[in-house]
Amino acid sequence: MRKTLYLKFLLAYLIFGFFGFVVVATFVSSMTMEHLKREKADALYREATLIANTYASDLYNVETSLESVKKQLDALDTYLSARLWIINPSGRLILDSQSPIDVENETVISDFDPTVTETSYYTVGYFFGSFTEEQLSVFAPITSNYKVRGYVVIHYPMVNISISCNGLLNISYLMLVILFLLSLIILIFFTEMVYLPLRRITEATEQYAAGNMHYEFQIDSEDEIGYLGATLSYMANEIARSEDDQKKFVANVSHDFRSPLTSIKGYLEAMLDGTIPPEFYEKYLTIVLNETERLTKLTNGLLTLNNLNTKGILLDKSAFNINMVIRNTAASFEGTCKNKTIAIELILTGDELYVNADVEKIQQVLYNLLDNAIKFSSPDSIIKIETTEKHNKVFVSVKDSGIGIPKDDLKLIWDRFYKSDSSRGKDKRGTGLGLSITKEIIHAHGEHINVISTEGVGSEFIFSLPVAEDENED
Repeated sequence: MRKTLYLKFLLAYLIFGFFGFVVVATFVSSMTMEHLKREKADALYREATLIANTYASDLYNVETSLESVKKQLDALDTYLSARLWIINPSGRLILDSQSPIDVENETVISDFDPTVTETSYYTVGYFFGSFTEEQLSVFAPITSNYKVRGYVVIHYPMVNISISCNGLLNISYLMLVILFLLSLIILIFFTEMVYLPLRRITEATEQYAAGNMHYEFQIDSEDEIGYLGATLSYMANEIARSEDDQKKFVANVSHDFRSPLTSIKGYLEAMLDGTIPPEFYEKYLTIVLNETERLTKLTNGLLTLNNLNTKGILLDKSAFNINMVIRNTAASFEGTCKNKTIAIELILTGDELYVNADVEKIQQVLYNLLDNAIKFSSPDSIIKIETTEKHNKVFVSVKDSGIGIPKDDLKLIWDRFYKSDSSRGKDKRGTGLGLSITKEIIHAHGEHINVISTEGVGSEFIFSLPVAEDENED
């Protein structure tokens, strides 16, 4: 494209100019010549007819003299720049506007044939050998008593018509040159608005194909090419971000797997080489067991995310009482809440509130949100779980009064393995997958989840579910 497209367009431009000149030199030239010839023939025929019906007719009717008619023809010769003849049907020349009257020496046009014009009233040629240059000859019959007595013939040099034709063609050529030069604007427009942006796009795609996804380019245009460039740039940024996320994902997985494995290996080696005495085995085996549970939890979380990200995931939806699920989930944290002296306050709309969703996955969402709320809440604090119904939607809110989330971290908390710096000290055993799983589950239901948080004040997570159409189903 870089070398051929522009050359093709330039070649097409030159071909356009060449054929423009060819058309003017051939078709336009012949059409102009034919038009001028017919136009001149019409004008001369009108004059010849007028002479035949007046001066020439009077001459044959002996109503005027030969000299008088000759003077009229001479005047018309000057006016028309043409040669006027009066000829008998036999070819004898009676009067010639460019020759004096000579009755003694007759001039006869040999082989004169008035039908030479066939169905027309004019002919082009040398008029039976009377001229050395081509003439446009117009015939008009002189009639008297319904009989043709002679002809008025007007000869106009074809060279004069050619001169007029060439003058018009010169104007046509000039206009063609002007149009050709003006059409350079199209070439300049194509270069600036199409070719150069396409070239930049091509260079960008070559950079992306070579793996340089951080290559930046800009096309200042709001048309389709500008949109193409912006889309390509956006695609490259998304691919680069995806690659960065993938690298980060691999690094996080490696780190989260390596840490417990290192602990397990270290404690087991210490037991085998006697560094840890037998009386402490139970303590360190409990630590090893906790680390294996952490690895199991991490693996299950990864499997859950993989299943949720698979297109066409099947949800086992049914109508169930969301208030009951919330009560049961809150009850499962009773022991944990007692240890941290944390209270869970339920503010539920009605005794029963039915939604249409996958009950097991919604239980997992509530478990993750409540687990995080307890984990990051201060002792002697209250966690509120509230349900409200609005516009055929049920909104579930889980609100704590814990450490909150920094403003810069709000958009990152949904990323896999992400842990804010302020949460790392309180989340020793977390995998950083809980909120990612929660978001994927809610999105799989076609719903949304949002967070409102102020650092040092607390956080509130709100997600929506559709109201069940039949509220009598369990």
